[in-house]
Amino acid sequence: MDEMTAEKTRASAWFRELRDTIVAAFEGLEEAQETGPLSEQPAGRFELRETLRTAEDGSDAGGGLMSVMRGGRVFEKVGVNISTVHGRLGARAQAAMAARRGLPGMKEDPRFWASGISLVAHMQNPHCPAVHMNTRMFWTPHGWWFGGGSDLNPCLEYAEDTAHFHAVQKAHCDRHGAELYPRLKAWADEYFYIPHRKRARGVGGIFLDDHCTGDWEADFALIRDIGQAFLPAYLPLVDKRRTDPWGAPEKDAQLVHRGLYAEYNLVYDRGTKFGLETGHDPDAVLMSLPPLAKWV
Repeated sequence: MDEMTAEKTRASAWFRELRDTIVAAFEGLEEAQETGPLSEQPAGRFELRETLRTAEDGSDAGGGLMSVMRGGRVFEKVGVNISTVHGRLGARAQAAMAARRGLPGMKEDPRFWASGISLVAHMQNPHCPAVHMNTRMFWTPHGWWFGGGSDLNPCLEYAEDTAHFHAVQKAHCDRHGAELYPRLKAWADEYFYIPHRKRARGVGGIFLDDHCTGDWEADFALIRDIGQAFLPAYLPLVDKRRTDPWGAPEKDAQLVHRGLYAEYNLVYDRGTKFGLETGHDPDAVLMSLPPLAKWV
């Protein structure tokens, strides 16, 4: 397989563009929050830090940009990270990839390249749902694929909010075939499930992995639409709920739900495991964890 240099450049540039759009929209929400218990404090802003990945031999293996806002008017903690990394997969990652994707030759040539965006938002107001989104491209000399999706994680569920989130996801997926959304929704329901709790992490969304039809342009168009669906699916929910009154009972429910979120990300999430096993910046990998949580 060729190096796909042009395709890698386009994918990496898209993830950066999507990151910039989302960061601007979230900071706009902070500016718009002019009422409520936290409205007197300064509007939240993202703090930026470059991240680096170092190969085992000490050489440069890529990196990214970590963008985190803490203690805002609307967002208690939100991260929007991008990265583009490369190197050689270790023995465990080689075996896992060969087993999951059926790729021959990983042991002989374990080079990889990966780029993507990862977002997790934890909210000040318990009526505003937490959310997760990521999309990525992965390349090896033996094959390439896309993955990612987004899912909604409210601690206080509103049926109309869930319906809106899914409707926007469906509209973007339907551009690529009517059969796609039901499949990606079912995949998200299966993936974002916490077996030891026997319950879902949230109210679902869409998810796919190992996606390669052989048509890179078509697959890249799909991954862009998944990314473009995020803001219209999520922003109206926050805008509607961000000034709702809340007290100690609602905050307690939020903290307990965050405990579930932390359990899932630390025990089951494949992205967390891959990031830590391949030597990426641990603060960036663990950005998804909430600032506060509790267990009962």
